Amino acid sequence: MKQYGMIIDLEKCIGCHACAVACKAEWEVPADQGRNWVKRLGPSNTPHGLASTYYPGLCNHCDKPACVEICPADIVERTFKDQVTGRQKTLEVAATLKDPFDGTVQIDKDRCLGCGACADACPYEARYVNPEQGEDGKADKCTFCVERLAAGLEPACVQTCLAEARIFGDLNDPESAVARYVKKGAIKMESDAVKIGPNVRYFGNKRDIHLLTETSTPMVMPEASLRRVMLARLARPVIRKGKKKMTFFDL
Repeated sequence: MKQYGMIIDLEKCIGCHACAVACKAEWEVPADQGRNWVKRLGPSNTPHGLASTYYPGLCNHCDKPACVEICPADIVERTFKDQVTGRQKTLEVAATLKDPFDGTVQIDKDRCLGCGACADACPYEARYVNPEQGEDGKADKCTFCVERLAAGLEPACVQTCLAEARIFGDLNDPESAVARYVKKGAIKMESDAVKIGPNVRYFGNKRDIHLLTETSTPMVMPEASLRRVMLARLARPVIRKGKKKMTFFDL
């Protein structure tokens, strides 16, 4: 099975923000929000010398995503399908889920309650609630452009990157460009308290990697507001007709 991932090559990134602009245009992201971002870091002194770099961030499509665990939406059965092999797998999932065939973390907008619990729980602050989607808004974030992938295209940010600093592919394929970057030392943004397996990694010289990790690595796992979760659960319909079976194509 695949595990889609992305490498950000800090030695190539020029901080032009083309990736963030392309994402906003592709997915109609509100001007004051972002599915991805580029933050300027430095110049600052490091043990390896003066460093100045950028922090291009996005949803990490983690191995153990905190957003999936906290989602208070009803659990339903959903059948996933591998678009290449045709294999199917049925899982019980809430409105935020991890695809068992490509490893991406996705949001079922039809069932999202708009409560924001998942955004609270993400240590990378990679989610937000889009007030323009639905009466109460819907959670939104980077999807690795799965709709574009299905059409044989690259994610919008990868295609638009002028410096080719974003590399996308299957981390489980040892011959892929992303896997080769991992072998060269691309790092995860993890700390002792935050070990949830991010599948976006960063590559660069020692100076820039030190500055990135020291300033931007999440050091604590946030807790979603209990009040927010409880209110979201109370907002669900009281009468249920039982679990609904869903397929990949129901979105």
